[in-house]
Amino acid sequence: MREPLTLAVAQPHVVSHDLAANVATHAAVVRAAGARVVVFPELSLTGYELEASTVDITDPRLGPLVEACASAGALALVGAPVDGPHIAMLAVDAGGVAVAYRKVNLGGDETARFVPGGGPVAIDVDGWRLGLAICKDTGVPRHAADTAALGIDMYVAGVAEDRPDVLAERAHRTATAHGVWVAVASFAGPTGGGFDTTAGRSTVVDPSGVVVARAGAEPGESVRATLRAGSGARAAT
Repeated sequence: MREPLTLAVAQPHVVSHDLAANVATHAAVVRAAGARVVVFPELSLTGYELEASTVDITDPRLGPLVEACASAGALALVGAPVDGPHIAMLAVDAGGVAVAYRKVNLGGDETARFVPGGGPVAIDVDGWRLGLAICKDTGVPRHAADTAALGIDMYVAGVAEDRPDVLAERAHRTATAHGVWVAVASFAGPTGGGFDTTAGRSTVVDPSGVVVARAGAEPGESVRATLRAGSGARAAT
């Protein structure tokens, strides 16, 4: 039987365009989270700034986050623009930084700067299979279906959204349609792209659509849930 997997969804304070400051914040969140996997919002390393410089995964400024993941035994899934250019989810652990997923469904002004990724992706963590998504992906039923077809246990997303009702509806729909857990790390507070405020309320939902853990609306919060094989998920203490 698989060991339990503790996952946190975080909505850190983010400083637009300041990679070093945001890395330091992400590292502090990882160290404090007490989780095997820590998920961050869309473009969390730069803010939702569509003109931000792309992030090179070999940039030494990412070092403190790698070190934090090594110390905590954690995998961090963080948002960043990367060469392509793509809106991406980076996987950061003790071994370094890799591009785990590139956003498939672009929206609004994103289409003028970025190109879509090649398709759905799932990663394996300690025997659990996590399907990856970024923001608008979560609103495209075909993306959830194609990702679920990869045999996932959980659909994991980083988003920048200002409507909490939209976040809740999408998470519930994906969970109940495909019988998977859903974890959404949502921006909180203001950021770029015309967002004077964002929704926060980062959430973990079980396969029946029940909210297991949910943060508030303010930046700086994170919540955890522990997935247990054969017995669903429960909020972590």
